[in-house]
Amino acid sequence: MLRLPLSTPRALMAPPSLRAYVASSRLLQTVRHMASAPPSESPRQGRPAGSAGPEPVLFISELSTRTYVLNRPAQLNALDESMIDLLASRIEEWNRSDQCKVVVGTGEGRAFCAGGDVKGVVKDAAEDTTRPAAVRFFQKEYELDYALANLTKPYVAVLDGVTMGGGVGLTISAPFRIATENTLFAMPETKIGYFPDVGASFFLSRLDGELGTYFALTGASIKGKAVFQAGLATHFVPSTRVASLLERLSSMEEPTPSLIDATIEEYSGIDNSTPDLPGFAPLQLVGDIRVALDAAFSHNTVEEIIKDLEKYARTENDVGAWAKQTLDELDLRSPTSLKVSLEAIRRGKNLTLSETFKMEMGLATAFCHGASPDFQEGVTAVLAKKLKTRPDWKPSTITEVPRADILSSFFEKESPFQKLTPPASFPAPTTTLQNFLRYALPAESEIEAVVRGQHQTSGHTSLTSADLLEKFEGFTSRKSGLQEKLDEVVARKCERFLGPDNLEYLKWKY
Repeated sequence: MLRLPLSTPRALMAPPSLRAYVASSRLLQTVRHMASAPPSESPRQGRPAGSAGPEPVLFISELSTRTYVLNRPAQLNALDESMIDLLASRIEEWNRSDQCKVVVGTGEGRAFCAGGDVKGVVKDAAEDTTRPAAVRFFQKEYELDYALANLTKPYVAVLDGVTMGGGVGLTISAPFRIATENTLFAMPETKIGYFPDVGASFFLSRLDGELGTYFALTGASIKGKAVFQAGLATHFVPSTRVASLLERLSSMEEPTPSLIDATIEEYSGIDNSTPDLPGFAPLQLVGDIRVALDAAFSHNTVEEIIKDLEKYARTENDVGAWAKQTLDELDLRSPTSLKVSLEAIRRGKNLTLSETFKMEMGLATAFCHGASPDFQEGVTAVLAKKLKTRPDWKPSTITEVPRADILSSFFEKESPFQKLTPPASFPAPTTTLQNFLRYALPAESEIEAVVRGQHQTSGHTSLTSADLLEKFEGFTSRKSGLQEKLDEVVARKCERFLGPDNLEYLKWKY
């Protein structure tokens, strides 16, 4: 049972019976809406023509808020082509509508979205006659993700549950990404002989240090509060508060980005007396482990990354244990996928989002057309047969996969696989894309700029820890989790020196 902090907003002070009433009222409103919505808003569009069963995507209108609900809970809301088509059509409609002021994305059940339906994709990719359908799936998925990134309306994504692969693609560009204690984030594509796509080459490459490279190559998952602390979510809200928060957002007449941010912040954070359950535990990739992670995953070849990890694994401490585990994880991954993923992450850091999706479309096409057999092998072994052993990757080792072969098959324009890439629609944005980290905890690079006196607001170069906190509280309006983020970065990246006033000042080490 969560204990609410003293600063709990009034909406959260309601007794459980009233919260249950609010939740049931929202459900009743949804049902009534589904029964009486005009044709342009009819949830019947959530069901493909001629199919039976519940709608795979629900669409709800409440005042100026438009909400989509992924509704395949038994499949963890995995995306299929019909869902992508439904979402793409409605997102385009909402983006044009003056009545839509904010878009909200949620999922039914214990997942937001566990990814794309890659078993169906691989089945299509196996035959010449159906292979175009496999490529078309990725094309439509990426175009939807790009459209969401270019929304001109504030977009709030609620990641209350499993959020992986294609689910990350639907949400990572949202300026407001809400993690709860139930959030489980991963980009596990190297486990199935593929690569982290849906824009991951752009977004992961822009996380602090080499966290993004680590997540891309290992496919490691993180949970709850850690997703927020890593920058993958912009806010952490305990799940018991989400219904009240959404009710509050839907009641806004003019939901500006700053107002939305401030409102979510009211519901953010946890009471210090909350039990240390997994979803509330802090990010473990900190301190000496984070130093080792940044050093090892900074290399531009997988061979060098592994060499560094082997060095750390020889130490008998927490870093050594982490390095051993990471080496074990990398050994299970497809060698081809590791090399493609690293190359994509390095290139993505210097590409626009449009350029990134074009690159990833080429990579997806290459995998579908057999540039590597590992996609077929990985999906069959891991997802279809659910084997617990290492798939039969070909080639089987990192040393058997020359970088030149990766470039010639997957990245170069003259690649026979690249030439099969369909013309996808990723037009240059008509407005400036929002920084997906704008409402997250401050980036390490921004903290560095402030400590070094190189930030646009800097007045002098020497700051105490208290000065640093005060400055960022001014930037972020006392954002939940700010103190912890600054403390971790300062401990790892700064040294202290005594000033003439006998106060300890900060100096960036490297």
